[in-house]
Amino acid sequence: MSVERSAFLPREVVERIDALRSRYPTEEALLLPALHLAQNHCGGWLPEEAIEAVAELLHLPAAKVAGVVSFYDMFHEHPVGRHRIRLCTNLSCQLRGAEELLQQLHDQLGVDEGEVTSDGRCSFVQFECLGSCDTAPMAMIDDDYHENLTPARLRRIVEELD
Repeated sequence: MSVERSAFLPREVVERIDALRSRYPTEEALLLPALHLAQNHCGGWLPEEAIEAVAELLHLPAAKVAGVVSFYDMFHEHPVGRHRIRLCTNLSCQLRGAEELLQQLHDQLGVDEGEVTSDGRCSFVQFECLGSCDTAPMAMIDDDYHENLTPARLRRIVEELD
């Protein structure tokens, strides 16, 4: 296995992607793990240069890689906070107070949806459905579900994030 060069990604990232090649039947199948490695290197998001570098390393069209990045919620085309808050705004959550929670996040963090706090700590987005209608309203913070939220409870949870 020879490590290919990338003008944007450092050698260590390219080597890690190259080391994974034998685990996947095609370079296209390696795309998601490669994007995760590139995103981790780039501080939690994928600038256009990273998308192009992954496409080049995997011999895929840049448009295909960009399409995958824009499709999956786990990949980010813009900077995000260290803690990513997804507030469910589907019908069950709306009926049980999601709008008030959305305002709570805006007021507490001092940023609008999709923006990052000045310290880089948090960002939040509305999310169509997180599949927990019976425990609405709810949010997913990083990889954890927080259900049956109230504004006071959400405020405490956000305050406790490092």
